[in-house]
Amino acid sequence: MLPNENFYISKNEPNRSCLLTLRDIILKHDDNVTETTKYGMPCFCFKNKMFCYLWVDKKTEEPYILFVEGEHLNHPDLEIGTRKRMKILRVNASQDIPINIIESLINDAIELYRNGSIRIK
Repeated sequence: MLPNENFYISKNEPNRSCLLTLRDIILKHDDNVTETTKYGMPCFCFKNKMFCYLWVDKKTEEPYILFVEGEHLNHPDLEIGTRKRMKILRVNASQDIPINIIESLINDAIELYRNGSIRIK
């Protein structure tokens, strides 16, 4: 079993289904998006540059998407918390996934790399 598969399979429902759906949304967004594992969590890269992660909050057990360059993204549902650069989008696994919001944020995050705001090495 691959490390990424183990991450998803180890989660209980409804988080497992939610995370797998988020994974599909992210991977289908652009042909240049790939998945790997960093720090024990699924990491998604655009042209080999990390742009987001999937994780589950330890206290609330809510899945979330962490945007690496979140400081450049503006949306009322994004949380910065104590982070300086990254922001998260919590997703309630028991409700409908806000696909339009997620796709918009993914597009905005990837656009930072496409337009050169964030350099790709």
